[in-house]
Amino acid sequence: MPRKIVILGGGTAGWMAANLFVKRWTGEQVSVSLVESPDIGIVGVGEGSTPFLERFFRVLDVPDAEWMPRCNATYKLGISFAGWSPASGIERYSHPFLSQTDHFTERAFVVNCHRRRLGLDVNTQPDDFFINSRLVNERKGPRAPENFPFTIGHGYHFDSGLLGQYLGELAVSRGVQHVQAKIIDVEMAPDGMIAALLCEDGTRLAADMFVDCTGFASLLMQKSLGVRFESFKTNLFNDAAVVMPTPAEDAPRPETVSYAMSNGWCWKIPLTNRLGNGYVYSSDFLSADDAETELRTFLGTLDSDVDARHLKMSVGQLERHWEKNCIALGLSQGFIEPLEATALLLVQQAIEMFIARYEKGNFTPEFRDDYNAKVHERFERVRDYIVAHYKLNTRDDSDYWRANRDNMELSTSLRQILDVWYRRGDLAQEIQRQDIESHFTSMSWHCLLAGYGAFPPLAAEQPGKGDVYKEQNVAQFLSGCSLNFESHRNNLEAKRDS
Repeated sequence: MPRKIVILGGGTAGWMAANLFVKRWTGEQVSVSLVESPDIGIVGVGEGSTPFLERFFRVLDVPDAEWMPRCNATYKLGISFAGWSPASGIERYSHPFLSQTDHFTERAFVVNCHRRRLGLDVNTQPDDFFINSRLVNERKGPRAPENFPFTIGHGYHFDSGLLGQYLGELAVSRGVQHVQAKIIDVEMAPDGMIAALLCEDGTRLAADMFVDCTGFASLLMQKSLGVRFESFKTNLFNDAAVVMPTPAEDAPRPETVSYAMSNGWCWKIPLTNRLGNGYVYSSDFLSADDAETELRTFLGTLDSDVDARHLKMSVGQLERHWEKNCIALGLSQGFIEPLEATALLLVQQAIEMFIARYEKGNFTPEFRDDYNAKVHERFERVRDYIVAHYKLNTRDDSDYWRANRDNMELSTSLRQILDVWYRRGDLAQEIQRQDIESHFTSMSWHCLLAGYGAFPPLAAEQPGKGDVYKEQNVAQFLSGCSLNFESHRNNLEAKRDS
């Protein structure tokens, strides 16, 4: 008999899991059902991804032209940060997704960062060394002609509500059973396992494995199995957001922009039909009403009759992500604020790690402890990268930013990374020593630290040479590469008309 998996809760996380499960096991080894209540509405906000989502659709054999128009999606080549480190003189910097052509320029960036840490006056602006930043500034998309022999790393912007709907239809078409029912109770077995979900209409849904995708409610993991939630409040202060749309741009930039605000930051995510905007902030420093007023002022919509929606966030993770015969995914397992668009990345990685270990253990919990250790570690290392954004800020316009900068609640891993950087050590070697390259690469850390201008003062005497950016004519190389690409709008229209 096939093993039976029941996923409780739809949304992007639930339907991602359903699709990857049925793709891997084709319904022969495992049968998959997803249960969601018809009373729960869909919350669709503009959301961004990392390049991992491109791999997700590739695994499912779904081309961009099939899903992107359905979800008002656009391409995303990176994230830029505006106003986070004004004292450094850097108004804005980008964290681009890496592409194959960057192998020719990333060494120049690393060398210049090292020389700048030694006091040399050289170019260390991340935007100037990577093809994706060049494409963003020229409003170009990632699709190149077949004769261009390099691939461009990219993610997406999309309407999360529409993406969940699309993935649901796809999963059902491939054999996932979709059950619409209201769960009124969880039946527990004598050994502490989950035996079944009890529906309002009397249906009893039993399974070998359950997947909790019930959002912050965490109905199965926290409420039924009693798994403790570990808050990240000590060094990630933000716990609320206010969101609202504005009209679409005529020529959307293929990037997410994160603007520093008085007590948090605002995202702008370009979709084909609108701009998704949201202000992520700490309720300890700012009220919901003041946050909405500040967002509307920033967007120029003080007189607009468009409603703003207010959201609360529980930032942290479960102590264990696989407990008894249940795993949690998405908001049920934890959430790290959306600054680097890591939400779906963590979901996808957790699903893939579960599939590998569940199968390796012959569909038993043999590798449950290993799974918990690996997922927990991923959350912690992503947390470090996000914390660094706040710790390194040079703003002085509010208690919020000063409290973030003064906060010393840093992990040993993050302390070691910052120590190596400021002591002019080899950052790539340190990340390799810690074995954390799979979380955020050395290049990502270089972009963050250089983008914040985290350097000592310039040396009094300058040799007038040593700037690899100029010596290797990186600008000309990137300019030549960018000639192969069309506008972002043309890329999107090509997908729409396919």
